[in-house]
Amino acid sequence: MPRALALAFAVPLAAQLACGPLLVLIAPTVPVYGVVANLLAAPAAPLATVLGLAACLALPLPLLQSGLAALTWLPAAWIAGTAGTFAHLPNGQLPWLEGAGGAALLALLGAAVFLTVAVARSRWPRRIRAVAIMLVAAATGVAAGGAALTSVAGPLTLPREWSILACDIGQGDAVLVRSAGRVALIDTGPDPAALTGCLDRAGIARLDILVLTHFDADHAGGADAVVGRVDRLLHGPPTEVDHELLLQSFADAGAVVDRAHAGERGVLGDASWRVVWPRERSVAFPGGNDASVVWDIEGGGVPHTLFLGDLSASPQRAIAASRTLVGPYDVVKVAHHGSADQAPELYEAADAAVALISVGLGNDYGHPRAETLDLVTGLGAVVVRTDRDGMVALWRDGAGVRVWHDGRVGGPG
Repeated sequence: MPRALALAFAVPLAAQLACGPLLVLIAPTVPVYGVVANLLAAPAAPLATVLGLAACLALPLPLLQSGLAALTWLPAAWIAGTAGTFAHLPNGQLPWLEGAGGAALLALLGAAVFLTVAVARSRWPRRIRAVAIMLVAAATGVAAGGAALTSVAGPLTLPREWSILACDIGQGDAVLVRSAGRVALIDTGPDPAALTGCLDRAGIARLDILVLTHFDADHAGGADAVVGRVDRLLHGPPTEVDHELLLQSFADAGAVVDRAHAGERGVLGDASWRVVWPRERSVAFPGGNDASVVWDIEGGGVPHTLFLGDLSASPQRAIAASRTLVGPYDVVKVAHHGSADQAPELYEAADAAVALISVGLGNDYGHPRAETLDLVTGLGAVVVRTDRDGMVALWRDGAGVRVWHDGRVGGPG
């Protein structure tokens, strides 16, 4: 490189190599565009610093201080704009190992970069440089491959025919349903980043319908990831001001926001759906888990599926007694991550071939509980669960319901 350009790159590169191992202790990610972003922001930093200090010192002179502060805004706005632009670029952060091990590994990679680009060849044996170059190349390949698998190449890792896709987002629910190119999402899981990763892997940019069954963090905590990407939002009863604010954020971003109630119907592509629960203006179940939206969908290649949210046994019995279920179902999304608080009569009425449990690995609740697993398997259902199986895909073909999973235990299946 020309000397001036090399120097310009050297400063932010050295800063990232030196600070990276410390920063991953705070957040286990590596900024992909950090060097370029810092290179573009760097010229404004001394201007912002000097002018900002001068504005502080000019406090006794309000007119002068206002002028200096206005001048400071220009380089500060450039720095902020640069940071915001690069932060929103795709795959801007690569996940990294947590803790001291992650810091040590990143420090080793930094040393390899140093040996590769900064040390004269004559000072080091060829083998040492060769090992350093291979390490850098391997890390670059893994990073590029991982980024591709969570973006443009992500859909290639999934069955092309999927119509139901349970995201592996930890302890919570986030399930995609697709028919004729239209997509619905039932709940968002607890973490916007985990939900974004699932949507990117599935190649989903926009949602025709978002169903927020209720507002617990493990079902609605990831909602920020899809604000501005939803055409219609169906939701359970809000019980707090924060819930209303979340709904307003979707409405402000252009979504049609509706409170779901039993008997409501609609279509998703070639599939038909209906709301089974909650009852409109219910006194017995005014909000929370027991007022979870229960969604029934079938047709258009989608297995006949019943999503039970986080219902406890009491509202489950009310649904079973109402005789509104139209079984047998192909799939039932087991309520409340497989907790023990279940009504056998509802699962008997559903008579599902597959029991889908969205649950986090090693969760503190002991979900799914053994008695619930015994209940659904005793009724003849095949159990698939995200803690053990990772991401789960289901679809219907001439042979019935097909199931595919990542296979965290035992490989893909």
